[in-house]
Parts: sequence; structure tokens; C-alpha cells
Amino acid sequence: MIRKWFGVLALVLVASAFLSLSSCGRDQQLTSIQIQPITENFGSSTTPVIQNAGSQVQLRALGTYIHPPVTKDITNQVTWASNTPQMMTVDSNGLVTATGMACGTTLISATVNTGKSSGGISSSGAVVTGYMTGNVICDTGSGGGGGGGGSGASITVTFQGTGTGTISSSPSGLSCASTTNPCTSSAFASGSTVQITAVPSGTFGGWTGCSSVDGTGRICTVSNLTTAVALTATFN
Repeated sequence: MIRKWFGVLALVLVASAFLSLSSCGRDQQLTSIQIQPITENFGSSTTPVIQNAGSQVQLRALGTYIHPPVTKDITNQVTWASNTPQMMTVDSNGLVTATGMACGTTLISATVNTGKSSGGISSSGAVVTGYMTGNVICDTGSGGGGGGGGSGASITVTFQGTGTGTISSSPSGLSCASTTNPCTSSAFASGSTVQITAVPSGTFGGWTGCSSVDGTGRICTVSNLTTAVALTATFN
């Protein structure tokens, strides 16, 4: 009888150890990325844009994890990208450089694919991305000043809704994540036509204030830009 109870106790201890190991084997899951600084400005309204060439700022990427909860510096583990490289570039270490070729707003992203944990355990995560906004201020003074100076007529986008997303313009000059609210730029020539595309993380609720909107509902066109324009983009 005593031997039987010893056997049962041994089985209980083995099961407890197995459950403990299983718990310890859970993924440390990345849930969000924050870039510091969240915004950075280069130049001034009285400085020719070309004079900003070579201006730099070092970014840091901070990852927030669970299992257990912790925040780490992952600057050298993310994939860095600029959505307007003719205005600002970013290298693999998060160093942003203004080119001096254009002014306006650039969206810099830091991305990690969380498909696997460092231990090779399958993860329920997907792609996690953080954003920051870099602004090259346009030269609006008389005498101009090279490289994409705007007319002073601005486009401002205000974000509404409970969702998130990004916007970018063609020609380039306006690009922001919805966490940058509002997003504004004076990078466009007087009389120009500007198309602004919304890319939602979930669903897109629509534009207001546009001259026209395409059939998908995501591309807003501003025609004959000569005065300040206020737009609203809704992400759900």
C-alpha cells in the first residue's frame, strides 16, 4: 500500500514539473514598439531646404513585451524604413539623415516580425510596427531656397475614429501615422494637385474635405491647391 502511494506521489511530482516547464516555455511576446523621439524637426521657414542636407538624429526603438512584462531597447533588432527616402533616409541602426532635396513630412517605421520566439517556439504574434514623424520645414520666405520649398498653402489632416492607420501623399510631402494628430505640410507647389492615400490597419471610414475621392474610398484628391485645406480621415 505504501509503495502504491509512493507511486502516485511520484506521478503527481512529475506532472507538476512538466506543467512548470510548459509554463516557463511560453513565448516572451512583443506587443508594441515605441520610437524615441516620436517627432523631429529639421530647418526653419527662413532656411533654404538644401541647408538641411546632412542633418541627423539617432532614433531608439523600445519594445514592450509580455510573459513577463518588460520594456527593452531593440534599436538594432528592428527593420527601419523611411516612406519618403528622397526627403529623409534611415539606416539599419536607426540614424535618420535629411537629404536637403525636399521638405514636408516623412514617416519612419521600425518593424519586427514576431513569428517565432528566440527559443524557436511558435508565436501567436504577427508583424509589430512603431512609427515616428520627421518634419523638414519648408522655406516660405522670399528668395526661396531650393529643394521642394512649398507655397505656404498647407494641407492638414485630422484623424478620427477608434482605429489606426497611415496616410501618404503623391507628390511626396505629407505622410503620417494616425497617432500624429493632426498631420500637416506646406510642401506642395501653388496650384498643384495632391493625392493622399489612406492605409488602415482595420477598416477605413472615409475622407471629408477632399475635392474628390476615388472608387475605393481611400484616395483623397485635393485639386488646385492655393489656400490652406483641412481634411479629416477616419480609421475604424
